[in-house]
Amino acid sequence: MRQELMSLPKGLAEEVARNLVMVANLLDEDPEQAYAYSRIALRLASRVAAVREAAGFASYATAKYSEALAEFRAARRMTGSVELWPVMADCERGMGRPERALAMAGEPEVNKLDKAGQVEMRLVAAGARKDMGQADAAVVTLQSPELASNSVQPWTARLRYAYADALLDVGRESEAREWFAKALEADQGGQTDASDRLAELDGVEFTDAMVESDDEETAEESAAEESVVETETETEVKAEAEAAESAEKPAEKPAEEPAEAPKADDDKS
Repeated sequence: MRQELMSLPKGLAEEVARNLVMVANLLDEDPEQAYAYSRIALRLASRVAAVREAAGFASYATAKYSEALAEFRAARRMTGSVELWPVMADCERGMGRPERALAMAGEPEVNKLDKAGQVEMRLVAAGARKDMGQADAAVVTLQSPELASNSVQPWTARLRYAYADALLDVGRESEAREWFAKALEADQGGQTDASDRLAELDGVEFTDAMVESDDEETAEESAAEESVVETETETEVKAEAEAAESAEKPAEKPAEEPAEAPKADDDKS
């Protein structure tokens, strides 16, 4: 990518590089924001293959499959590489054209892919079979030397998971459970939710302790608020009753002061 950006003026290359870094950093966490950065890079350097590829993956992550396919095709024309072939086929699936994805799985380009690319193409083809309602064919498509191998490769967990899911679709539940377990063994990076699928098959239900704690705190706060409201209401009712009672009583006349005693006449004897 750095080599490709060297074809641009230095200042422009740095600006494009910053946007591409943001695309890479945000692609999993915030695909929409990553897409926004990819459009900036695309506006600045649309003739750079790495920019077109990054824009394609950002579009793909936000389910804009038509845009993604256009960008991947552009990148492929610029580089002549076939490494994007599987994701291009998956874009066809995303656009509701599984038969095209399946046709791409039989093209000569597949033979030029490395092992990871060929496994990815097999996953896409199996997905296309499922899209077309061919569940049994999807199971057969995934049966391969890579699936039977005991060695763990970067693609192993996803391949085993897809096979387990395909088995479940055709009602082979016990075999599906076995392959979900194998997928979990190979899933070192948490690529799949194989553990959840296993628990679901075993009828295990998980309770989120944090959610329960939050619910208890909310209930306590509500009870405390209700208690305060009840106390304030009782006080108000009591004050109103006292005011009403005071208003009904007749006003008491003030006591008359005793008349002053006549003063003695000091001049009389």
